Amino acid sequence: MATVPSLRARALKALGRREHSRQELLAKLQPFAENPDELDALLDELEKRGWLSEARFVEQLTTTRRRKFGTARIVHELREKGVSNDAISAAQAQLKAGEVEAARAVWKKKFGKLPRSLQERGKQARFLAGRGFSAEVVHAVLKKSCED
Repeated sequence: MATVPSLRARALKALGRREHSRQELLAKLQPFAENPDELDALLDELEKRGWLSEARFVEQLTTTRRRKFGTARIVHELREKGVSNDAISAAQAQLKAGEVEAARAVWKKKFGKLPRSLQERGKQARFLAGRGFSAEVVHAVLKKSCED
């Protein structure tokens, strides 16, 4: 007969795979919790011990997403995952610093060559905008690429 893992064991298993925000872990564990207070106490304990860290979660998510997405899209994802406004502001400042370089890397990987027509330029600009890069960054990438 298989034993049912405790709430704590489930939480540690999830955190062992990757970092989670408090809201994400709460949503994963809720179906298995008999008492909501028990769940809050567990999450508080995990935070106190440093096993559940908002700062580590934000750092991990921004690092992995930066290879493909712009600041706007990453900030939106952080908000959806329940990250505090203070942590989002700190991450946003850091993301803005290297946004043009990140956009250029994404552009180079997808297109790699200059747009030959206005239509192609629009396609490239829409692609970058869809990835969450601001209009200024898109303009800077396409302008700099044209100059190179």
